[in-house]
Amino acid sequence: MNPKILAVAVLLATIAFVLSPLFVSDFDGFSTTRFPVPQDNPPVQPAGYAFSIWGVIYLWLIISAVYGLWRAGENAGWTAMRKPLLISLGLGIFWLAAAVASPVLATAMIVVMAATAILAMLRAGEGEPWLRARPVALYAGWLTAATGVGIGVNLGGYGVLSGQMAAILCLVGVLVVALFVQSLRPHEWGYPAAVIWALIGVIVANLPGQNWLVIALAIPGILVLGLRAFRFRAKGAKP
Repeated sequence: MNPKILAVAVLLATIAFVLSPLFVSDFDGFSTTRFPVPQDNPPVQPAGYAFSIWGVIYLWLIISAVYGLWRAGENAGWTAMRKPLLISLGLGIFWLAAAVASPVLATAMIVVMAATAILAMLRAGEGEPWLRARPVALYAGWLTAATGVGIGVNLGGYGVLSGQMAAILCLVGVLVVALFVQSLRPHEWGYPAAVIWALIGVIVANLPGQNWLVIALAIPGILVLGLRAFRFRAKGAKP
């Protein structure tokens, strides 16, 4: 695909992705009626306020896409990032509708969205981090956490595991993936920041029920991701 056309496609897909909640306004998490085992406040799910990060992600992706088309329509680094990002955003346009219809389908979609967003972040190059890699990194980090939430809710909802065991398994999985991805692009703090935000949300959600096991798992994850991000930033080799 021509680089300029690809830049236009990413901008249009970003706009459609940002506007997609307007057409599925009744979505408030996976419906408990979709599962044989009702999932009321599953321990793997962050507190509701944590999802406000989407406002930052939406705005930042829009700014990035507009700037990229305006100033870097044919830049090789931007072009390499745009290809997987377009796949992720393209699926994201239909994700809410899929989540209402089928939690399993929505979870499968978000796995692909997360994988392609991570790939886009890794391909983004080092230039203009606040406009190129960082917004995609924040998006990819949140999708990594959301993948764990989706898998955990489905495991509990279909009785494969208890909600508690599903939460533990998926939190461990999210941390393993997040630490691995962080090691591939250690100087990009947007990715671990989004995962940390999700883990804080998990702690807040589990405090009223005193679910200390899940909380005790999330806290070291926050510390390890945060300390690694700080250490890499302190070395200061790259932005």
